[in-house]
Amino acid sequence: MTGGMDGHAEDRGRAFQASGDQHINEHHHYGGDGPERSGPDSVRRPAVGRPPVILRDRSEVMERLRASVAAGRGGEVYVLYGMGGSGKTAVACTLFQEVAGEQGRAALWVNAADRAGLRGGMLAVAADRGASDGELLAARNGLRPAADLVWQYLDRSAEPWLLVLDNADEPEILRDGSWLRTSPRGIVVVTTRRAAARWWPGAELQHIGVLPREDAALVLRDLAPHSGTTEQAARIADRLGRLPLALTLAGGFLSHQVLDPWTMDAYGHHLDGDQRVQLIDRGADALSETDPRHLVGLTWQLTLDTFEARGLPEAAALLRLLARFAAEPLPLALLNHEDIGGVLPRARTETALRALLDQSLSELVDVVGMRCVQSHGVLLDSVSAATPAELLPALDTAAVRLLDAAVPGVPDAGPHEPRLRLLVPHALSLLRHIEEPSAAADALAVATRLSVALHRTGDYLSAWETSRTAADLAQRLLGADARVVLAARSRAGRALFRLGRFAEAESLLRGVRTTQVSLYGADDPDTLDTSYGLQLVLANLGRREESIALLRATVAGRRSAWGPEHPLTLRARASLLEMLPAAAVVIEEGGALLSLPSECDRLLGSDHTVTLGAGHNHAWALYLLRRFGEADREIRSVTDAYVRRFGPEYPIVLAARQLFSRTRAALGHVDEAIELMAEVVARRERGLGPQHPFTVAGRQLQDTYRSGR
Repeated sequence: MTGGMDGHAEDRGRAFQASGDQHINEHHHYGGDGPERSGPDSVRRPAVGRPPVILRDRSEVMERLRASVAAGRGGEVYVLYGMGGSGKTAVACTLFQEVAGEQGRAALWVNAADRAGLRGGMLAVAADRGASDGELLAARNGLRPAADLVWQYLDRSAEPWLLVLDNADEPEILRDGSWLRTSPRGIVVVTTRRAAARWWPGAELQHIGVLPREDAALVLRDLAPHSGTTEQAARIADRLGRLPLALTLAGGFLSHQVLDPWTMDAYGHHLDGDQRVQLIDRGADALSETDPRHLVGLTWQLTLDTFEARGLPEAAALLRLLARFAAEPLPLALLNHEDIGGVLPRARTETALRALLDQSLSELVDVVGMRCVQSHGVLLDSVSAATPAELLPALDTAAVRLLDAAVPGVPDAGPHEPRLRLLVPHALSLLRHIEEPSAAADALAVATRLSVALHRTGDYLSAWETSRTAADLAQRLLGADARVVLAARSRAGRALFRLGRFAEAESLLRGVRTTQVSLYGADDPDTLDTSYGLQLVLANLGRREESIALLRATVAGRRSAWGPEHPLTLRARASLLEMLPAAAVVIEEGGALLSLPSECDRLLGSDHTVTLGAGHNHAWALYLLRRFGEADREIRSVTDAYVRRFGPEYPIVLAARQLFSRTRAALGHVDEAIELMAEVVARRERGLGPQHPFTVAGRQLQDTYRSGR
């Protein structure tokens, strides 16, 4: 050495020189938590897990996107938004591959899921478009604005381009760095779960939802063509909610089995088990690094974690509450109730719901004039499976109370109310989820009351299905002889009677009553309710004496249990007016029974359902007593009141019109009677079916009028 200071270093090396002694301690750290300096391996290939074999259905959106990358187009931003797993990335990937395979436009792909990935990816785009190492180093070190550098080179690009910003689920990152801009040289496509338009000013938004049934089946057939028919695939697709991610995983599972391949029907059978989400996720590639976005059990957890990190735990709590209900429209009014306070503060419900909507975890839908919220079934299953066990009691209690508040406390007869049907799948879903007996009993009581409400609006089929299914679901926890289970079975029997299935109704009601008598006694209120339903069936089966004996016992039991002025007692007494023969009705209760309508009017009011029913049955008694003029006037008045209250299609309105036709015929107005019965029969055929016993009886009465004219 000459003694001069001539040392030098290259790259990241350093030279240490001194003219005297020196002592140097140097520490080297590798792979620590420091910032990652490198960008993605490539921006010329889409960073996706499993691209679709064939992109199904998305023809409309693809046409718009293809038109956007046509020669001479630029300066536009397209935002593909939708829930996780809906196939947004698949659409962007398909467009990317088409553009990359053609000459004249560069295709660039950036993963925008986080700040580091976005920054590294966009600087790699700048490098691809010609930025120098010095410019990139300055941008990485904060010596010049990174976003400005990227867009400077995108604006200067010699060839037009397509830039995909994938998984931009935190648009705040794009906004804070001003990373999202437009340029006349290219088109930007963004995929995101964030649906709110405020995040994407000036962009064209395109919702990406679930697939149509036929295309969803084809996705399964594309991946597993030998596992089943197209119709079998369509049934599996329905079970998976036609969600592209779930379909891809299911198809992958079916196609990769070697030792014991399943058919699609076998796969569908296993979907009925408790491990539904785990089964779907078994379709992921076992040899690849797990990406939460590629698993239905984890993809939405990313959003829930974001809620927690940003101080919005109420959104996660609300989603867990929604997961106790069904994947069907849920009336928003149900959530706007103080009982939601057991899960999240009521004042925060609005904010929580907006967060779910913004993240495409839920959507607003309008059903029968009612605003509802709806979430995908696979999402709800995933959230339910991941909900900590210690949270379940509070969630179930709140869900039952919210549903309880939405069902009429004392269901009354009324016109058809389709909004009640909206509550049915949610009541049944609760019973499927609940694992604690007392909560199950509460949920069953609400479901049974909902069945009563449906029954009293004339929706007998929904009433039967609700009470029957609810009883089956609750019985696993409560047992067949539990009071609430028997009460639900009793309501199912009452609905079967109205559906014209008299033999089934008798068998069910008689079995329930026998058990109730043995457990609670003949005069227990629940037993008496079943007895009242059974006597109706017996009367229509022609066993009138047995029916009257049971009805009289019901009247006595209700008088003892509830008192003589209770509506249930008065209703049972009114039935005696219909059931007793003429000779008996005039002496029943010492002749007081014939004054029952005025008694009901005094106690309940003229418009009460029991009062109207008493007037209806009183008109029948007058008809049997051949007091046709009085009967005609009374049933005309009752019919008019029924129509005003219930509408012309309500079953009891048709029964009143039938009696009105009898009084008109008895007074010599046969043509009018025939016309009345023609309307009754036509409406019953529409509402009950042509073979229902009530329809058949009406048709026979009409024929009697015609033959005797």
